[in-house]
Amino acid sequence: MVVLFPIGGTVVFVGLYIIATFYYPGGSQHDPTSHGFSWAHNYWCNLLNEIAINGIYNPARPFALAAMLVLCISLAIFWYQFPIITSLYKPLRLLMQIAGSLSMITGFFLFTSQHDFMVNIASLFGLIATAITLFRMYQLKWTGLFRLGIFNAGLVLLNNILYYGNGLRAYLPVVQKITFLFFLCWICLSCIQLYREQEKKAGQPA
Repeated sequence: MVVLFPIGGTVVFVGLYIIATFYYPGGSQHDPTSHGFSWAHNYWCNLLNEIAINGIYNPARPFALAAMLVLCISLAIFWYQFPIITSLYKPLRLLMQIAGSLSMITGFFLFTSQHDFMVNIASLFGLIATAITLFRMYQLKWTGLFRLGIFNAGLVLLNNILYYGNGLRAYLPVVQKITFLFFLCWICLSCIQLYREQEKKAGQPA
């Protein structure tokens, strides 16, 4: 049942995320003096800051940090379990487990002053783990999950285009949330498939 833990972790993450938005005092890239959390203009990382963009102490931070911790643990478990259950070749299995764990460890520290550096490091390790995941899904002919994973990769690419493109960053907060949604759905659906695979193996005669 450990393989289904990331699904529960995702539910907890989303719940804490939503709670945190109610406590965020205000301020965004669109309007630094605004009140409350804007789904159209605020980033997830804004909830992690000690001081909100409008200069007021951010009481949403404890909820956001708890959400981030739950998410990182959940994804680390996913990337540890996936190569074992799918019988991935040992060198790739170890690479995936190490890269996935390092991605989540560094990802948790997005709230620090080294935010951009942590994002880059976490993204690099996350890219490695995700690439191996997609490779194995392709080998196993998990076509639906593979295609959804590729779609997620496209969304991540779009995030980078909006982030580094001139005058495009205003659209990034919304695209970021859409990317989060599809990525978490992909993880949850993958966990269900892994559970079925595990049950299938358990039912086979020794």
